[in-house]
Amino acid sequence: MASTAARPDRVAKLPPRERILDAAEELFQSEGIRRVGVQAIAEKAETTKMAIYRHFDTKDALVAEWLRIVAAEYRAAFDRVEAEHPGRPREQILGVARFIAEGLPAISHRGCPFINSLAELPDRTHPAREVIERHKADQTRRMVAMCAAAGLPDPEQAAAEITFVLEGAQVSTQNGSIDRAGDRLMRIVEAIVDRHGSAAG
Repeated sequence: MASTAARPDRVAKLPPRERILDAAEELFQSEGIRRVGVQAIAEKAETTKMAIYRHFDTKDALVAEWLRIVAAEYRAAFDRVEAEHPGRPREQILGVARFIAEGLPAISHRGCPFINSLAELPDRTHPAREVIERHKADQTRRMVAMCAAAGLPDPEQAAAEITFVLEGAQVSTQNGSIDRAGDRLMRIVEAIVDRHGSAAG
């Protein structure tokens, strides 16, 4: 949903549903889910609460749809690295890590939407939390498959180590505790892949 166009010009051209989602994304990211009410979203989207409820039954449904869009961006990143490096699973793994590393500067300002949302949604039956948990499970499955394709002898363990590093880099960037997190992230993931790869020999 990001764009280089100025927000007022861009948003004015969006259909109502997309305009609502655009406003919700900006407010949820900058102020948090709980603090943002439907009226604030309506004002940001230049529409009415009634219009929002025509597209989304509840605020929870709107939150869940926003996170589905964010999750789709991550799925697209996996698809992209697989397409860019066909038959080269090691490069695919590093491509996923690079996608996370390149996104760290934005996280330093706004935080990871999944981490932020989980902190605000303790109820595991909340539809948005279910979106996040399915998304994370899918990411893990795809990373395990990449590690298996790379010939790593324990793909589940390798994928777990890589996932810990990817998630940890995002948290560390968000709290400002580690400098040059992107560079460090890439070196650590490469070392994990190489160490597991050498065990195969």
